[in-house]
Amino acid sequence: MKIFQQRLQLKERRRGFHLITGEVLQAMPQLREIKMGMCQVFIQHTSASLTINENADPTVRKDFETFFNKAVPEKDPDYLHDYEGSDDMPAHLKAALLGSSVLIPVQNGQLALGTWQGIYLCEHRNYGGTRTLMISLWGV
Repeated sequence: MKIFQQRLQLKERRRGFHLITGEVLQAMPQLREIKMGMCQVFIQHTSASLTINENADPTVRKDFETFFNKAVPEKDPDYLHDYEGSDDMPAHLKAALLGSSVLIPVQNGQLALGTWQGIYLCEHRNYGGTRTLMISLWGV
């Protein structure tokens, strides 16, 4: 069994859903050493999240943003946690809905993603800053 772990610092991105599959692959060249295993990507933040979805049509990512903005609106007077602005509590709620990690099978040195799947960074803040991922890879 081989185990690898790598921290990946992502550059600041605007609010929205961003494909980061290529950056994850670039940060973990040891993937080629794994014939069968798992790769976990974990985000160390509470106002951004990760998910896997459509990697080809960028309108899907725009529609994700539209949906989550409607589902979790900003400037709700019932929110108590607004220390960092009107996008603060909605960002935490969106991140809780989507989750902080994705787990992907590894097969023959590659992530076993489906044909149209990619890893998204879901940036829920207007000014979220850089984001840190922990990538853990294990297998034989």
